[in-house]
Amino acid sequence: MERTDAELIAAVLQGDTASFEPLIVKYSPRVFATARRYARRESEVEDIVQEIWLKSFNKLGSFRGDAPFEHWLMRLTVRTCYDFLRGHQRNRETAFSELTEPEDDWLNRFVTHPEDASESAAAAKQLVERVLEQLPPAARLIITLLEIEERSVKEIAELTGWSVPLVKVRAFRARGEMKKCLARLAKDKYL
Repeated sequence: MERTDAELIAAVLQGDTASFEPLIVKYSPRVFATARRYARRESEVEDIVQEIWLKSFNKLGSFRGDAPFEHWLMRLTVRTCYDFLRGHQRNRETAFSELTEPEDDWLNRFVTHPEDASESAAAAKQLVERVLEQLPPAARLIITLLEIEERSVKEIAELTGWSVPLVKVRAFRARGEMKKCLARLAKDKYL
């Protein structure tokens, strides 16, 4: 018979550290998927996930059980990813002139014939990732949660520990930063 998350957590807190492994097995796919949205290299993703599991094990005593374990774990995951972004800001001075050929082709098609640009979603995704890399960590986190993961403002507030008004302000500013990046791209490319 499979034990519930609460039973596994209780066992871990009583000293049965092996009971933590089923939690890792159960939630690792979701934790890895989230971490991959914030880091490009697989080695970075693995480091982030390892840190998440270490933190969750060490902080398991602070889990109150008010909400499902998964919610608590995902809050910890998002906060750890945010810490990663702040600590490992990539070179945001990357020039947009360094676009790959598929990105460049997609951008040309989008500017001349926006209705035909949907053919190459992979190139568009690469371009969005490149723009996201140019954003400060808080802006990147907000855009990722709000626009890519399609989470609500309330959910983001719960995940990050920020207030709802702060989430709204950061979302507004993040969209402005993204527009500036795209405007620089358009200016460098077409003016």
